[in-house]
Amino acid sequence: MKYYLIAGEASGDLHASKLMHALKKEDPQAQFRFFGGDLMQAEGGTLVRHYREMAYMGFIPVLLNIDKVLHNIRLCRTDIEAFHPDVLILIDYPGFNLKMAKFAKTRLHIPVHYYISPKIWAWKEYRIHDIKKYVDRMYSILPFEIPFYQKHQYRIDYVGNPTVDEMAVRPYADETFESFIAENRLEQKPIIALLAGSRKAEITANLPTMIEAVSAFPDYQAVIAGAPGISPDFYETFIPGKGVSIVFGKTYRLLQQSSAALVTSGTATLETAILNVPQVVCYKMSGGKIAYNLFKHILNVKFVSLVNLIADREVVKELLVHLFTTENVIAELDRILNDKTVRKEMLQGYADIASRLGKPGASENTAKKIVAAIKNG
Repeated sequence: MKYYLIAGEASGDLHASKLMHALKKEDPQAQFRFFGGDLMQAEGGTLVRHYREMAYMGFIPVLLNIDKVLHNIRLCRTDIEAFHPDVLILIDYPGFNLKMAKFAKTRLHIPVHYYISPKIWAWKEYRIHDIKKYVDRMYSILPFEIPFYQKHQYRIDYVGNPTVDEMAVRPYADETFESFIAENRLEQKPIIALLAGSRKAEITANLPTMIEAVSAFPDYQAVIAGAPGISPDFYETFIPGKGVSIVFGKTYRLLQQSSAALVTSGTATLETAILNVPQVVCYKMSGGKIAYNLFKHILNVKFVSLVNLIADREVVKELLVHLFTTENVIAELDRILNDKTVRKEMLQGYADIASRLGKPGASENTAKKIVAAIKNG
């Protein structure tokens, strides 16, 4: 069968590549054509447009690149029509993908399947109307999305979470603390891991406060998880003379050897939870309390971190915007490091989250459902 996939960013490329790998097991004759990236290309098929030529996020960047955006839309429509796949598979990236869903469904009458739901439960809930009209099947990787879609009388399948899959097959899972610190020339002290984000602006906003807070715990060493694509020189501007170390390409290994972690919101909070590391969720942005209250008004969720969203309660403390101060971080670090009851409750919360996420197999489960749906018409 013929599959057309659209992923518009790096994370989508990763998830789509694993889905393609699983689809080939279910359908050895699978033919792929796609908008995506290098990981998808490595699985075979034809890369039509790389996500690097599509990644315009936010109103101003889109406006400044409107010619390119419109060209990508036209190219994608024309290419889908020429290939005429048995199914169109969309991966997140709703601004672009919902346009393609409408085109494929209304003009070409092609089944449309969506892997990894847009976060319409947090904002832009109105997009549910387009999803109900143009998307035949939705595959979720977050269990709390199920009741949201059920509220809108829309069928959705929870297929598991890719982070669980990654954790299950990660290398160095049995590594000792002594081996890790020896390889990375670290001190013989317990570690507090610092995961300050993946973009320079995030790191600049979050890392200084993180470092300052950890300095209040001289019996621990702070170790930064270096983000892909960020040079060591950039980090060096924040750490001279502060006794802070940095490791690259070893985030999971660092976390599993850490006593606690300071983590910016995102998938990293879930990774930290699955590895059973007590954490404080930190995120600084401009605007202070005014911005915080504005976002609380805009967002339709009680929490920001995936950990708390999945648990549907506060398992980890979220210190966001004006609440992210050195004093607050020190107080929370002291609790998760030194209060046995707090640590135990957080780890129990993690166990509940693991139970809700279920076993590994997100890509395989999704591939089975897609192939079965196509064969059954």
